[in-house]
Amino acid sequence: MKVILTEKPSVARDIANHLGAKQRHDGYFEGNSCQVTWAFGHLIALKDPEDYDPALKKWPLATIPFIPHSFELKVVDDRGIRKQFAVIKKLLKSASEIICATDAGREGELIFRYILTMVKCEKKIWKRLWLSSLTEEALHTAFQNLKPGSDYNNLYAAAKCRSESDWIVGLNATRNFTVRYGAGKTL
Repeated sequence: MKVILTEKPSVARDIANHLGAKQRHDGYFEGNSCQVTWAFGHLIALKDPEDYDPALKKWPLATIPFIPHSFELKVVDDRGIRKQFAVIKKLLKSASEIICATDAGREGELIFRYILTMVKCEKKIWKRLWLSSLTEEALHTAFQNLKPGSDYNNLYAAAKCRSESDWIVGLNATRNFTVRYGAGKTL
């Protein structure tokens, strides 16, 4: 079965309609040998410092800066997100073909790759659907021009670098400023 992963439910609905995947299931559409599912944007996040070491829940200056040896991912702690992630995982694991239909750009690529990593399907071969419009003509053209996922490795590398650098700078700067100037309060 071909599985198409979008970034948002509304995009999944439009793609499913285009492909004739009319059967609605909990978390995906199905039909014409396709299953179309969706993320809710960033379902996967970089782990927080306290996920690496519970002692880092407190913010003493001696622990700043904190930079993990290697970044790890987690599913966002929300019941609805965990439920949708379970649907995505089941579908991707059993897919004979995977198509990434997240938003065209760096963040869409990051969302898809983080999900692929979390479901342990990063070694599966997949294709990229590059869309900037959801008209019937744009969808038809995009499906006729699917590209190998590996063509977007540099886009993913840029997105991952931005994500991790934002985490390092933002988290450490926030903690440092709060400890120094927040009088023990989170600003």
